[in-house]
Amino acid sequence: MAGLEILQQVSLLIAIWVAIYGIDSWRREHTGKRQMELAENTLALFYEARDAIRHIRHPASFGSELKDVVRGENESETEYTARRNASIVFVRYNLYKDTFSKLHAMRYRFMAQIGKDKASAFDALREIVNSIQTSASMLARLWSRSDFSPDSTWKTHRALVDKYEAIFWEGLEEDDPINPKLDAAIQDIESVCRGVISGKNTIYSFLNWRISRGT
Repeated sequence: MAGLEILQQVSLLIAIWVAIYGIDSWRREHTGKRQMELAENTLALFYEARDAIRHIRHPASFGSELKDVVRGENESETEYTARRNASIVFVRYNLYKDTFSKLHAMRYRFMAQIGKDKASAFDALREIVNSIQTSASMLARLWSRSDFSPDSTWKTHRALVDKYEAIFWEGLEEDDPINPKLDAAIQDIESVCRGVISGKNTIYSFLNWRISRGT
């Protein structure tokens, strides 16, 4: 009788263990699938953002792109022309604002599900976009300026124009201050996302390793 009770208790413990293991396995699988889906969507959006930034900075433009930029009541012709030309950045950005908004919102999910320490590429991309928009705002003022005295003021002004124009327009690869940062951000997020998508450093890679060893 005692042996039967022990067997029943052991069977109950095994059943409980199997149930717990099954629930935990389902939870791990569900979490892993969510992380993989998030990584795929994140990577796709980063690729979209890279193409968007290159379009935003493309030096060629069409007059039709700026047709909605109107002259302010108190603007001189020079001020209006400078602001209008600089506005190309904001006009083009608005074409892709949904992509950047989705990335900004996805950043929080990414930190929660994949890791706060894995989300540095989001910050890098945001800094790139902010620097491009800042360059446009600065050039709208710098391009309109024409009074320089003494000559040293002109040199300082020219240096600032060169600095912000390099950010504003995509230039030669070896001199471009934005593309290397953009490429680095893409490489960073690719490394993280592809690791999640392929199952590296997850329960799946551990289980596959154990299975391959026959343990």
